[in-house]
Amino acid sequence: MTTLTEQLLIWFAGDEPPPHIERMIHAHRIAGVTLYRHLNSAPPERIAALTTRLQAMATAAGYGPLLIGADQEGGQLQALPGLTAFPGAMALGATRSPALAFRVGAAIGAELAALGVNLVYAPVCDVNTNPHNPVIGVRAFGDDPALVGTLAAAMVAGFQQSGVAATVKHFPGHGDTSADSHYGLASVTHPITRLQEIEWPPFAAAIAAGTQAVMIGHLAVPALGATDLPATRAPEVIAVLRRQLSFGGVAISDALDMAAFAPDGNVATALREAAQAGIDLLLLGEGNDLAQTIAILNQIDGGETAAAARQRIAALRRWLREQARPDLSVVGCAAHGALADEVAQRAITLVRDRAGILPVRIPAMAHIAVVMPQPVNLTPADTSATERPALADAVRRYHTNVSEHIITIDPTSGEIADLLAAIAGADLIILGTINAQVHRGQAQLAQALIQRKTPLITVALRLPSDLLAYPQAPTHLCSYSIQPVALRALAAGLWGDITLRGQLPVRGIEQEAIA
Repeated sequence: MTTLTEQLLIWFAGDEPPPHIERMIHAHRIAGVTLYRHLNSAPPERIAALTTRLQAMATAAGYGPLLIGADQEGGQLQALPGLTAFPGAMALGATRSPALAFRVGAAIGAELAALGVNLVYAPVCDVNTNPHNPVIGVRAFGDDPALVGTLAAAMVAGFQQSGVAATVKHFPGHGDTSADSHYGLASVTHPITRLQEIEWPPFAAAIAAGTQAVMIGHLAVPALGATDLPATRAPEVIAVLRRQLSFGGVAISDALDMAAFAPDGNVATALREAAQAGIDLLLLGEGNDLAQTIAILNQIDGGETAAAARQRIAALRRWLREQARPDLSVVGCAAHGALADEVAQRAITLVRDRAGILPVRIPAMAHIAVVMPQPVNLTPADTSATERPALADAVRRYHTNVSEHIITIDPTSGEIADLLAAIAGADLIILGTINAQVHRGQAQLAQALIQRKTPLITVALRLPSDLLAYPQAPTHLCSYSIQPVALRALAAGLWGDITLRGQLPVRGIEQEAIA
């Protein structure tokens, strides 16, 4: 009987391999591990030492290289600390530049390779046509399939030039869902003709670019017969990937501790169906019990499907053996910092300036009040909570008399009243919002400030659709990110140090021509 444990990507806590990891490698020949920020956070040199030890264990067990994966998308999802914090996919979408997408992919790939991470769960190929999508949003390049496909293909090429296997996700497309598959089964309800026109072309472009892996999302697709089960358990969905899109590489599941994988709680049935459907690598999350998972898999005869999976994993390993590992000095290097600045500056988007207040020119003693929410993780696929509010710091690079006001992600009426009183004497207000269409307290605050007539600049710090929550805003920009690099670029744009060249990568908002 072919053992399915060889298809496992497991998790562990800490920056040193626990004793059970070596047992898993020797006894079960696991495919690899995934490093998570909340479990394996450590300085780059510690991660590099960790991956070296893991590979030595696999070599001693007679196989390898071990697959070592991480969710280093850039933007709101930074799997490992200490690496260059590049703006995310939607910021790249605003640049419209395949060259920048390639360079960012190559830079992220080089830093991961230097750490010993050889598998990156990126880029996102989802076409974010639903502005209310709770889990994708700025992780997507935009809502146009051609743009998403072009940038995803460029990023795949960049990752893999640096020796890291790319994993495009989340097939068959998570961009037009209203549910977060971390919490329940999301459904893609479109007919096949729509899927062929919108959802699948970016994946086809990434496959043509040579992506080594595709991640399958926990998504119901009624048009393909997967009505009550996720795509990860539906052979019909994997068949589309293999036959219609001609993908011959490795198919990886999304994390198996997500609620959508086994909505009824029957993990044994879910694992059996996923393996039989054609999932090559079973990606475990912290919520998966490793011993239970192995016990279940040992009872399943994988047959020809598992044998084919082993062949594809072996091919991926052969490719990885040919790749060089860069020196650790590439991590966080000056050249990558300059590239992050370039992307951020190219991405900042001026949507309108009806008030004509840009570039900012106010007396030195004038008071600027800067308001933004305390960042929080809006989904488990989010590391925003690790970011410190830095908008006021960025503004202080250009003006000294600045007061900082941090609000909760969804301020109450009382909090709004207190804030309005605190900034009553300001000569200019800069308000950053984060998903204001969902967190209506932010929209109420913006509307109250608009009515006050104090000069106001609003900035969508994440989703461009924030403007729809306060459409009367006279001067509005998009930064697509709360990272310091993006906020520095925003301030530079406000004061006219850079030309604002970003283009909205999503529809539904009119970007007005600026004289």
